[in-house]
Amino acid sequence: MSRIYLSAPHMGQFEEGFVAEAFRTNWLSSVGPNLDAFEADIKALSGAHAVALSSGTAAIHLALRLLGVGAGDEVLCPSLTFAASANPIVYQGASPVFLDSDASYNIDPNVLETALTKKAAQGKRPKAIMVVHLFGQSADLDPIFELGARFDVPVIEDAAEALGTLYKGKQVGALGGPTALGVYSFNGNKIITTSGGGALISRNQAWVDKARFWSTQSRDPGLSYEHSELGYNYRMSNVLAGIGRGQLAVLEDRVQARRAIAFRYRDAFADLEGMQLMPEMPWGRHTYWLSVIELDETKLGIARDELVRALAKLDIEARPVWKPMHLQKFFSSAECYGGDVAERLYSRGICLPSSSSLSESDQGRVIEALRAAVRN
Repeated sequence: MSRIYLSAPHMGQFEEGFVAEAFRTNWLSSVGPNLDAFEADIKALSGAHAVALSSGTAAIHLALRLLGVGAGDEVLCPSLTFAASANPIVYQGASPVFLDSDASYNIDPNVLETALTKKAAQGKRPKAIMVVHLFGQSADLDPIFELGARFDVPVIEDAAEALGTLYKGKQVGALGGPTALGVYSFNGNKIITTSGGGALISRNQAWVDKARFWSTQSRDPGLSYEHSELGYNYRMSNVLAGIGRGQLAVLEDRVQARRAIAFRYRDAFADLEGMQLMPEMPWGRHTYWLSVIELDETKLGIARDELVRALAKLDIEARPVWKPMHLQKFFSSAECYGGDVAERLYSRGICLPSSSSLSESDQGRVIEALRAAVRN
């Protein structure tokens, strides 16, 4: 039997044509019609200006720089996230301050308010709030934006895992107005992919233009190669943007496929006490980029890591949810508000195969393997 992956790339019928056109016309580098069209497609989806970049991490880095984050600054960030949300804070010489989660797995607005209030009492103002929409589910944005406005702290939406995710009917990423920034990722395991890539979005055209300038080594206009600012090699190629154009065309199909997979898991395990699908919160649409199941070891009779190993023996890829940043060795000295919820979700959460191309028979294989592990 072939290996079942956690989240495999799913190519469609359009990508090859756009890539072939790039080869035929010799637009292979960091300029070209695919890039222009892909950024226009992202704008149509998000309602914001976009610059296509080499990764979501690069987009976060440029977002922080646009907000002036630097040495000695603090950025509020969820603890339950991938390291790519926090690492760029350190790139800028700043310090992450980690916050606990709520039932959505995302930043708890009450914890955020506590942190902002305490910082204000200390005479401090964080430079930014980093919101991460985990596993395809939106954070509760209205109270987060309200707190950002009240304490005069801008918000970055890390929507790397949330293309197609809706908050109150709108695509997440650029919902905070002209002072907000958003990030998407098109890594190979995301709901759509360019093999590797990302995008920075904002309703502020000047910010996006500046990020585009920085992403091509900050080369000043003119004949000579002159540089008056620090730049980066962060621009996406026209070839990869062609893949992205084809992928974006079927985004809604991919969302519906992943939701169907998640709900099959939910129904298949409904009779097993101690297994619960990550909830879909009332404020938005969860894409279920990854199907996350929260386990109760006492009721189920098997620990999360045992279950991951049992599936691995049958060539089925599964993994824990993200290990909280405050438990990571590199960030062990960072300040953290709360953490119990993030730790509980990490200790009990398992991500099951969720590829939009996952066949019903392969999903049946996952379901039977998991049930057998529980029985045994």
